[in-house]
Amino acid sequence: MNILVTGATRGIGKAIAHYLVGHKIFAIGRCEELLKSYENYFVCDLANKNDLENLGKYIQENKIDVLVNNAGEYVYSPIENIEYEKLKHIIKVNLEAPLYLTSKVVPYMKNQKWGRIINIGSISGVMGEACASLYSASKAGLIGGTKALALELAEYGITVNTINPGWVDTEMGNISANEGEWTKEEVVECIPQKRFVSPDEIAGMVKYLISDDAKGVTGQSINLCAGLSVGY
Repeated sequence: MNILVTGATRGIGKAIAHYLVGHKIFAIGRCEELLKSYENYFVCDLANKNDLENLGKYIQENKIDVLVNNAGEYVYSPIENIEYEKLKHIIKVNLEAPLYLTSKVVPYMKNQKWGRIINIGSISGVMGEACASLYSASKAGLIGGTKALALELAEYGITVNTINPGWVDTEMGNISANEGEWTKEEVVECIPQKRFVSPDEIAGMVKYLISDDAKGVTGQSINLCAGLSVGY
């Protein structure tokens, strides 16, 4: 399978790309130096219109079977401190780019009557997160888009799902845990399983969702969060 992964240079995206060894991986990211470890890569800033359109052309040239919309950005800030440019940037990266890239993979998927689109959302898009309203809103929008696209594409053998990680043991996750009012240790105490999720757990769920065993799973919002969505 030809699998395209955005945000493949670190964290969850890197874990997904490495976990799916054996398939042809198309790695997308902003840093060319980090992308050079992949055989197939494309340098792209998803917030840049020209970059995004060029990536769309690259997708159309390479017959992508599986799209993993992983790249995303997080901002922790009280709503009154959010500037308009930051608002536009987060929405572009977290919501507009995944939908645009989906529009570019779908024609080939429809033609072959098979495809997998997996969006990496966030538990914050399911439950909400104080002082992260912009991030929560963008991820909630991704969940809504997933449901609509699943209905639209079901008859073509294309499934669309969102995985919602909770706190994940990545550089971004650890930085985010220390940006708020609590320490990482205090955050862990609020998680039912008392741990951060491993990036490989997310990658394992992606591997399942692209398999034929998961052909009946579509339009779903899957919380992979060590119990965080249940309560504490």
